[in-house]
Amino acid sequence: MTTPVLPTVNAVLNATAFLLLLRGWWLIRHKRIDEHRKTMITAFVTSCLFLVCYLVYHAQVGSVHFPHPGAIRAVYLTILTTHTALAATVPVLAIITLRRGLTMRYAMHRRIARWTLPIWMYVSVTGVVVYMMLYHL
Repeated sequence: MTTPVLPTVNAVLNATAFLLLLRGWWLIRHKRIDEHRKTMITAFVTSCLFLVCYLVYHAQVGSVHFPHPGAIRAVYLTILTTHTALAATVPVLAIITLRRGLTMRYAMHRRIARWTLPIWMYVSVTGVVVYMMLYHL
């Protein structure tokens, strides 16, 4: 896969992860546990694919700087900072949450999922926002 395509692939993977997380949340609210489990595993795999593509891209091109000055730069940097800080927590939170669900420790699973889901969703959405701002402004 060529390097120029990877940012778009990453944005699509982030958007897909967000939609899967939203679907997983809806499924568990409707007590559709088997579908919830499959959807959340798919969201995790999607996020793992994103991470691989992200690392490959940045290993090839390094850091990409935001080219626009002024207030929009401050907005971008604020979004990027919160996105990056929270993104560092998602793999750990997701693994713990998935493990607790798959090992049927549901009370513990629910307790951490209340934190994992909104953080993971925020990171997925802001990943798309960062992409749009960096490559399409």
